[in-house]
Amino acid sequence: MATSAYRGRFAPSPTGPLHLGSLCAALASFLDARAARGEWLLRIEDIDPPREQPGASERIVASLHAHALHWDGEIVFQSRRHAAYAEVVARLLAGGHAFHCNCSRKDLQADHGRHRAACPRSATSPPGASAVRLRACATRYCFDDLILGRVTLPSPAGDDDFVIRRRDGLYAYQLAVVVDDAWQGITHVVRGRDLLDSTPHQVFLHEMLGVPPPRFAHLPLLLNADGDKLSKQNHAPALYDAEASANLLFCLRALGQPVPPREQHDDCEALLRWAIAHWDRTRVPHVDLGVP
Repeated sequence: MATSAYRGRFAPSPTGPLHLGSLCAALASFLDARAARGEWLLRIEDIDPPREQPGASERIVASLHAHALHWDGEIVFQSRRHAAYAEVVARLLAGGHAFHCNCSRKDLQADHGRHRAACPRSATSPPGASAVRLRACATRYCFDDLILGRVTLPSPAGDDDFVIRRRDGLYAYQLAVVVDDAWQGITHVVRGRDLLDSTPHQVFLHEMLGVPPPRFAHLPLLLNADGDKLSKQNHAPALYDAEASANLLFCLRALGQPVPPREQHDDCEALLRWAIAHWDRTRVPHVDLGVP
């Protein structure tokens, strides 16, 4: 795909409808792209059918429309991209950069991330189900974030070979997101801080595939009354699309941005035009925020 000077994206998983936390992420990535006169794409990361909720993709699209968050081009569905992921996995196995592994997560945790002696760690699939892992011991755990500045994460003990294809044959998030960001020419990724720990792996895989990684900007999380992040797993309430402008104003405040004059509060399109003109990434808080 061709790229513009700035190409961002919002990539929700259809495990449920959007909530205020996911709207904040969508809004920040939208504003950052539009303020840079760049493109903003929508990708539905539907590669984990056991966790997906019927009708969630349609509800996500409807919520974005209701909030006037309009994207460029066609929606990309990862469930239609399996051939691309299979090709990359095959290439990594053939090059010795990936290997089959039948260690469970419990096995690895028990030995500080090191593989069992019986683990084949080969390019040839052993009998029975096995995952495919990337040889990632050269991962660097330091990177520059557009919001947080220089980020240094603790290096894990033992091997940090991460899964790119699961035992059940499904492709892992770390693989699919990198393959698609590279294919779509994504230059900037604005997302929640819950994905901060994934960034070193994704930068490493981009470099292994010979593609420059995007610039990353990680946002504060919205927390519920118990101090847990708003998420579908924590039963965050779905967005009420009938109050779209109020939702956008809440997210602008949570992102540390100025709000438009009162006469624009009820018009999502006018509100967003004002917000684009006044977007300031340096005002985004560095601490997570409680939701009343």
